[in-house]
Amino acid sequence: MIKFLNLNHSVKLLSIFVLVIVSSCASRKDIIYFQDEPLSTESKLDNTFELTYKTNDILTIDVSSVEPAAVMPFNLSPVSYANTNNGASLNANGNLLRQTYLVDPQGNIEFPVLGTLKIGGLTRAEATELLKERLREYVKDAIVNIRLINFTVTVLGEVNRPGTYTIQDERISLSEALGLAGDLTIFGRRDNVFLIREVGGQKKYAKLDLRSINVVNSPVYYLSQNDVIYVEPNKAQVRQSSYNQTTGVIISAVATLATITAILINN
Repeated sequence: MIKFLNLNHSVKLLSIFVLVIVSSCASRKDIIYFQDEPLSTESKLDNTFELTYKTNDILTIDVSSVEPAAVMPFNLSPVSYANTNNGASLNANGNLLRQTYLVDPQGNIEFPVLGTLKIGGLTRAEATELLKERLREYVKDAIVNIRLINFTVTVLGEVNRPGTYTIQDERISLSEALGLAGDLTIFGRRDNVFLIREVGGQKKYAKLDLRSINVVNSPVYYLSQNDVIYVEPNKAQVRQSSYNQTTGVIISAVATLATITAILINN
């Protein structure tokens, strides 16, 4: 005759099972951002990030003056849709508006009349001053406006909307980039956000801990063009990814067996 488990033993097993489930849940420490004490009033954040131009940057450069005719040779002529050019930017309707400058692997651009200009590694202010200095021979009090139009950051891993994002104002923080990507999922590791940046043709890496308020003091908190952010999945997500169809069948069978056992015990 089959001997079934008694009720007290079943209750003990259930209690142990519940304890295991509760203990495996993520704690507040694993989930909440910025858990340290607030920064003191004497702390000074380094918000002096300044973009520098890199290889493959695409720029628009406008030169203006009180004498429009004098600066015409220094501005690329707009092109029509019929004259499709890979170096021209598009407006919202898909029509070509203006030609652009591509920074080559040596950090140079080819500028009308002035010829080859090396702007790789320069900030906007430095590149603007370089152009003004070269233009003084031809134009009095030239006004130079430079804009980077392909500033992008890529956010991958455990975020709600992974992808590549174009930044309009040429300045973005790590927090803002994660906000564009819909924030981390509950499965993302807050203590190990990985950043990849290319500096001088070499890949550089940094790890950031979002649980600490001091992440805002990191030298890579403000992102550079073409940065890649990767959010690592936590252990729960890794385990879940290892489940397959067979695992589901086994879990279902165990649940069914547990239900039958409980019915038999109660009868």
